[in-house]
Amino acid sequence: MSSPVLTMSGITKSFGATHALRDVSLDVPAGRVMALIGENGAGKSTLMKVLSGAHSPDAGTMTLNGKPFAPSGPHAARLAGVGMIYQELNLAPDLSVEDNIMLGQERGRFGLLDRATQRAKVRDALDLLGHSDLKPNTPVRELPIAQQQLVEIARALASDCKVIVFDEPTSSLTRSDVEHLFAVIRRLKTAGLGIVYISHFLEEIRQVCDCYAVLRDGQSVGGGDLSDATDTNIVSLMVGRSVSELFPSVPHTPGEIVLQVSGLSGESSPVDVSFELRRGEILGIAGLIGAGRTELLRCLFGLDRCRTGSLTRSVSEGERFTKRGCQSQVQRSPSLTLRVSEGFGLVSEDRKTEGLAQSRSIADNMTYSRLKPYSRFGWLNLKRRRTAVADWMQRLHVKAASPEQSVSELSGGNQQKVAIARVLHQEADILLLDEPTRGIDVGTKAEIYRLMGEQAAAGKAIIFVSSYLTELLAVCDRVAVMSRGRFKEIRVARDWTAESVMSVAVSVNETVA
Repeated sequence: MSSPVLTMSGITKSFGATHALRDVSLDVPAGRVMALIGENGAGKSTLMKVLSGAHSPDAGTMTLNGKPFAPSGPHAARLAGVGMIYQELNLAPDLSVEDNIMLGQERGRFGLLDRATQRAKVRDALDLLGHSDLKPNTPVRELPIAQQQLVEIARALASDCKVIVFDEPTSSLTRSDVEHLFAVIRRLKTAGLGIVYISHFLEEIRQVCDCYAVLRDGQSVGGGDLSDATDTNIVSLMVGRSVSELFPSVPHTPGEIVLQVSGLSGESSPVDVSFELRRGEILGIAGLIGAGRTELLRCLFGLDRCRTGSLTRSVSEGERFTKRGCQSQVQRSPSLTLRVSEGFGLVSEDRKTEGLAQSRSIADNMTYSRLKPYSRFGWLNLKRRRTAVADWMQRLHVKAASPEQSVSELSGGNQQKVAIARVLHQEADILLLDEPTRGIDVGTKAEIYRLMGEQAAAGKAIIFVSSYLTELLAVCDRVAVMSRGRFKEIRVARDWTAESVMSVAVSVNETVA
């Protein structure tokens, strides 16, 4: 193994009584890609904030290229050679590619910008990435997400970085963009940089990384060459126990039809969508970004207007049917109250701005859509509500200090559990889950898969939107593929492969099966 370009030894960091990191050590070799793996709340982000200068460690030392490294802040860390590429891009959209790359490290002479020197630096960085075609004077806002990410990476290279950290870099990228990113990372590796890659997708880690380190509860618990470890070994290190199934299966049998959608069209998407959903069924929806999957769920739930089509919803175990046409909703906003009363529950793909009220407590977020059990004559019985919320937290294994803790203080995985607990507490019969496992760790994903199976076994009907084909094919009973707002084809899950799903998703044939 090559010598480490970065060494972190005995890093410890506490926030009050919370020990975020305890004696963590990490060696990042030059010319290799190290996967940093762990559950949400394991300490990965805190460790990287120590590296980037955002946090000062309580104990421990770091060396960069063999020299002591103790940055006073993020700018100092960047100038010393540490580049951070975050999941949420940190660019100035109204500035040009060149100005974004050189921001904070401008070159000047006699008080004026030295544009010639800056452009040469920018060209060198873009050439290294294999994207000399990217024009330095283009405003960043005009670039697609994948090219904006390249600007972030070029900014790190322009500062002569020695270590680059990629934190969940593929969450907003298409499949082809992910392949381009991996090609860039391989070029950086060849150039001798040390690379830290953080991801919850073990397939990605296998594809791009050489070695790994695992954190659990703020401590180093294992690591080594990826070729020497199985996925089961890695997951067991992450969760601290043996995990027999990454995709646990709970037996359930689809029953009678609970929802029939006919010719549903929104303002722009979906387009003429028809399907049936059965009690006790998990229906997966696959498709590329922009295929109309989220828009379909929003129309079903009443968040977006629909132009044409109808919903036929069964109630009381199929004894009575109610037909809800969408045509009448064109002139007014759809009624969320109506949808909730009919048993619909939505978990949004954007939990931070739509799915949860970040400034409110766990108890508030879980119960706002159904306060009736705790109210009498306009007053809330807070003690009864607290007991019920604590029970839900225990059932879904939500790690938090109390029901009164703010949702914003929870890890991403625990926030997602609260969002799911809300629709379960609401006693929804039809669960609309939009990317419920995005950005959460493998252990929490397994818990959510098991929970979905248990809900299906209890008679709930589930529509499950995901960009992660592996989980769709492993968890769902049927999978539908959307493209350009339309349902292209629906099959039993076992009749699909990842390749066949992608083939249908990118085909130009508009025939709906």
